[in-house]
Amino acid sequence: MRRLLIAVALVLIAAQTARAQAPFTVGSVTARPGTTASGTLSVPPRGGDQGTTVPFSIVHGTKPGPVLALTAGVHGMEYPPILALQRLRASIDPRGLAGTIIMVHVANMPSFLGRTIYYSPIDGKNLNRVFPGKADGTISERIADIITREVIDRATHVVDLHCGDGNEDLRPYLYWTTTGKPEVAEAGRALALAFGMDHIVLDRERPVDPNVSAYLANTAITRGKPGLTIESGGMSRVDEEDIQRIERGVAGLLRHLGMRTDGPDPAASPVWIDRNEVLRAGVTGLFYAEVTPGHTVAQGAVIGRITDFHGTLLETIRAPFAGEILYVVGTPAMNKGEPVAFIGERKN
Repeated sequence: MRRLLIAVALVLIAAQTARAQAPFTVGSVTARPGTTASGTLSVPPRGGDQGTTVPFSIVHGTKPGPVLALTAGVHGMEYPPILALQRLRASIDPRGLAGTIIMVHVANMPSFLGRTIYYSPIDGKNLNRVFPGKADGTISERIADIITREVIDRATHVVDLHCGDGNEDLRPYLYWTTTGKPEVAEAGRALALAFGMDHIVLDRERPVDPNVSAYLANTAITRGKPGLTIESGGMSRVDEEDIQRIERGVAGLLRHLGMRTDGPDPAASPVWIDRNEVLRAGVTGLFYAEVTPGHTVAQGAVIGRITDFHGTLLETIRAPFAGEILYVVGTPAMNKGEPVAFIGERKN
């Protein structure tokens, strides 16, 4: 009888071991099951630049499950996502987690430390337009390359956390990318609902070639992994509501993916934004907005005006169709070709 009990115990131990998590490694950092570990990815100097680092954390659960990548700071002056990940790193208990979370705390350190909108102060490129990157490219391309290889390639689901940049006044929304494989798009739709935001933009124009995916979340999608881009906050503000919205959204994702049992319910009846367009400046000058985020406008309504530096009117930007203003630039500086506003039409 004693031998039988020992044999049963050994079988149970073996079964538990088989179900246990293995350690998880990103770069040179390894997290054991039930622990949180942090470190940096190194982007070495090249071509005269000084290189940079990408700080990240691994929250590694005790049981197998999805690998959720959460990225912040792709644009350096988008602060609520960065602060939300700081809080989530401290608040998520890996001992009660199934699967693994990879948090990229600040993807674009040159832009963050340089306090720049859109573009890197080193190579002048928009990090969220150069994915999947190049190992021998400029600094933005090298950052994209290491995030692709060390984060996106290791994840099963990817959520890129954004807000309006330092010049953009924005109402919260997220992008659901409908391109790519139907099953990936449908899984992305479920993620969008789970995040719980009340406005969902249907994005039908992302590239489908994984070699020129351009956007961080789209890099996951072109590789067969569900991805989202969310927007919460803007104008370099650090409003509590914008930060908490991201925390709630991540909690909803963890519940949806079966990584935790608790979390908020998915969005029950969100507003779906189908037709949408980024309106761009045709000239360089001073921009004066005539609308605010959430404002509903008629076709032809004045969105804003651009003057020269002596006050002479150069351009009037009008709504191309009736819709809702999702973001509008809230600062005067405007370069030709840059966004002035984003308008969307509610889907019936």
